[in-house]
This record gives sequence, C-alpha cells and structure tokens, in this order.
Amino acid sequence: MPVVIETEDENERMLATVERLMEKGENLSPEEEKLLKLFARLIEDFEERYYHPKDADPLEVLQHLMEARGIKQAQLLEVFGSKGIASEVLNGKRGISKTHARALANYFHVSADLFI
Repeated sequence: MPVVIETEDENERMLATVERLMEKGENLSPEEEKLLKLFARLIEDFEERYYHPKDADPLEVLQHLMEARGIKQAQLLEVFGSKGIASEVLNGKRGISKTHARALANYFHVSADLFI
C-alpha cells in the first residue's frame, strides 16, 4: 500500500518499484499506470522536502541529486543528448535549458522547477 515517504530507504525502495514499472513500457495495465503516477508523486514530494537545498542554483541541485543517487555524468547522456552538452552543463559552462530541465525532472522524478 503506498504511503508518504519518510526515509531515504523508503525512497530508494519506491524508486526501484518505479523503475520496474517503467521497464514494462507500453505494457502497463491501467492500474499500474495509476500506481506509477502516484509513486512518482510520492517520490517528488519526498525529494522536494529533503533534497531541495534552500537558495541552491539549478546546477547545485543537479549535483546534489547526482551525488545522493550515485549518478555519474555518463548516465545522463540520454538526458542531455550528447557528452559535450552534459559536460558543459555539469561544469557550469552552459545553463540547464527548459527541455533539459523537463528531462532531468523525469529522470530524477522531481519537479522541473528545481532546474529552472
């Protein structure tokens, strides 16, 4: 039964469940689709409460999320579309575009507002 996420362990378990559901792609049942949306919202709520550093700029938020989840730059190539863009963004040479903000939000299951 879905509940409000209170700890990092609960968040990790919920993320694993979401990943399993997402792997099914188009084969989700209507019930699974609703569960996926609910789980994503619960994760988003948790991460906005606990991961959003006050007064942090979008790059700092991205770096924090990457560190907290053990994500490496190479794992974000699908989000940014190229190694060069990922490198420029992560080195502060390029800002996070709205398109990338939405892609990052989907990848991390958080609000796109964190990256804008």
